[in-house]
Amino acid sequence: MIVVAGEALIDLVPEREGPLAPLSPRPGGGPYNTAVALGRLGSPTAFLSRLSTDGYGRALLDGLRGADVDVSHVQRGPEPTTLALATVGRDGSAGYAFYVDGTADRLFTAPGGLPEGTRAVSFGTCSLVLEPGASAYEEVLHGCAGPGVLTVLDPNVRPALVPDAEGHRARFRSWLPSVDLLKLSVEDAQWLGGTPREWLAAGPAAVVLTRGAEGLSVYTREAGELTVPAVPVRVVDTIGAGDTVTAALLHRLTAHGALSAAALAALPRPVWTDVLGFAARAAAATCAHRGARSPRAGELAP
Repeated sequence: MIVVAGEALIDLVPEREGPLAPLSPRPGGGPYNTAVALGRLGSPTAFLSRLSTDGYGRALLDGLRGADVDVSHVQRGPEPTTLALATVGRDGSAGYAFYVDGTADRLFTAPGGLPEGTRAVSFGTCSLVLEPGASAYEEVLHGCAGPGVLTVLDPNVRPALVPDAEGHRARFRSWLPSVDLLKLSVEDAQWLGGTPREWLAAGPAAVVLTRGAEGLSVYTREAGELTVPAVPVRVVDTIGAGDTVTAALLHRLTAHGALSAAALAALPRPVWTDVLGFAARAAAATCAHRGARSPRAGELAP
């Protein structure tokens, strides 16, 4: 079982260019997208979050069930669902404005334990910023770190949501001793500061850096740096592409029996080439569709 912990929200995606373009509501949120992508790939997955009981919350829950994600550990509340107003650039890149005051996912509380059979837990995005839920997710991260459970962090920084930039950078560094696999974009890396070597020294066994059209790189202490190219694709938008990468990495690492810090550290370069190549194909498949539409395993043959 892979557990994904974090927020679920509704992306309001413009149907065409222009400031008054009609908006289409679509399920979203980095952790939500990752959980759905894992389910669609066929990995046993559970979602750890708090969803609203409103119509959007029910739709989010239905989306998880439709991807065969275990929702038995999802908390519910009457507060509204978080909204993210997306803007899509001419190159397909996405930006967001968030409506988060008093929303349900912010009130997540740490559970008494993880689902039975948990092998990996993934964290990221808004859930690690918005209190009081951020402290609860942080508690789960530190609590599950250690032998037997692989911890994954995708900070997926949304600067507009961060009230104290330097405080958040310090908090990010405090998470690293509890993280086995750190996955982040070059934009995240620039905002957070530091280098892959510095992050490896702080705790993670591997760091994966996504470079958009330039591909993906992995850094480990033993194997050094390895980069694979991106898969050429006509980009509709990039919504959910990074979340699909996180899911694809976990799915492929499972196939290689590498859901532990020790296994990550020992993976040879040919295996990393396979893992990153699979993630690159998954990201390209997501970028070829509007919104965070992740692929199924059968769509990703080499």
